Amino acid sequence: MKSITINGSQRESVGKKATKALRNAGKVPCVLYGGDKPVHFSAEAKSFKPLVFTPDVFTATIELDGTTYSAVLQDIQFHPVTENILHVDFYQLFDDKAVTMEIPVRLVGTAKGIMLGGALRHNLRKLRVKAIPANLPDFIEANITELEIGNKLYVTELKNDNYSLLHPDNTVVAQVRMSRNAAKAVAEGEETEAEA
Repeated sequence: MKSITINGSQRESVGKKATKALRNAGKVPCVLYGGDKPVHFSAEAKSFKPLVFTPDVFTATIELDGTTYSAVLQDIQFHPVTENILHVDFYQLFDDKAVTMEIPVRLVGTAKGIMLGGALRHNLRKLRVKAIPANLPDFIEANITELEIGNKLYVTELKNDNYSLLHPDNTVVAQVRMSRNAAKAVAEGEETEAEA
């Protein structure tokens, strides 16, 4: 999985006043959980853009005063009006400890049903995956070539030995449905037959 480096500095005081001063200076207060104790730090707001404003998923390498931590984004808070980042929570990664992440689904191929006038519905764009950090994929590839009108691609068809999917077996990832135009044409055809 691709990684983004965030350079930050540890915070001494974590009160409201100190947090407000940080935000005024263009920095974002952050907390890193998962280790022996939470690590409070701050980083430049612009350093989060490639991590937050993207459809892809990344791990984060956090560098604080000479110490490096590997982590994943756990939670992020935005200002309700300006949409500036107010606070970020990270979860520390360990090589032998499984972690849960939302991984994007990438559809591959052209479904047979689309060629016949069907409409593709991409029901789930991300799937919850549990794996050790080394086995986390950048994306999950879903081949939709064999889907005909009325067919569904279930999460069970995307199973992999490297990670486990945390969804019920009957979860639909994508499906090909009859489009409105095709449904209308079928209905008109039936009416014509009935009249004849």
